[in-house]
Amino acid sequence: MQMKDFVIDDSLKDLTSHNTVVMPLACYKITINQNIHGYIPLHWHDEIQFVLVVKGEAIFQVNEDWIEVREGDGLFINSGSLHMAQDKEQSGCVYICLNLSPFFVLSQELYTTYVKPYIQATNLTYLYIGVNEIWGKNILDAVLEIYQFIERKSQHYEIDITIQLAFIWKQLIDNGCKLEYIQTEILKNQRMKQMLSWIHENYAEKMMLGDIAKAGQLSRSECCRYFKRVLKTTPLNYVIDYRIQKSLYLLHQDDATITEVAYQVGFNSTSYFINKFKASINMTPLAYKNSKINNR
Repeated sequence: MQMKDFVIDDSLKDLTSHNTVVMPLACYKITINQNIHGYIPLHWHDEIQFVLVVKGEAIFQVNEDWIEVREGDGLFINSGSLHMAQDKEQSGCVYICLNLSPFFVLSQELYTTYVKPYIQATNLTYLYIGVNEIWGKNILDAVLEIYQFIERKSQHYEIDITIQLAFIWKQLIDNGCKLEYIQTEILKNQRMKQMLSWIHENYAEKMMLGDIAKAGQLSRSECCRYFKRVLKTTPLNYVIDYRIQKSLYLLHQDDATITEVAYQVGFNSTSYFINKFKASINMTPLAYKNSKINNR
């Protein structure tokens, strides 16, 4: 199974169905450059995620950190963490993605002791999984096995999957990560999501820095520091980038004109939209639209 596009709501929460089997998990391959954006856009979800890069190299952003993941290695991304992925140097990166509900990792009786503390830890937004570490290789091999179980659907494969999930989690715990719980980190994550949610709900309207800051209960200067620290951009530049992302979907429609698209996503000038689109996508909106129509 190949996952191409993600459906996210106004808070960047991933709404993509994460069930490739009857259990609350999904395991599929992703080719990064086949996504409509050419990369996996920033999003988050309640599920935990394990990644295994099977071809090329990927660059992941998880909250404020940027992580290069080599072929053969992987990544654990914790529940609720903002993350995105892009191909490194056009390597044609392909990775296996295992998403699953934290409540399904272990039995209900064991969840409070062995899962919940790790899900809530503020210093475990992600964990690099190297194939050269014994515990890391064990996790990555198990992720691959789960992917193969789902592809083959042999008898009792669901039981095989649950066995592998318990094994994966034990390997992660055995890694010995010391857990921390910092309230300021929890609050920062919440405020960032609040500001992003407000932008995504109102991107088609006129945007002011003060409005974005108010959504996160911050001053304008603190709002700018949040965006610079987490997203390496300014709030208003993020708005422009997000409007361009939204325009990609509209440009796939045969009857949508460039001017109509520009105004629908919040630009009040067609020429300004064309200029910003070209700077971001390296082609004009019309060229992008024609290329998608011709490739159908």
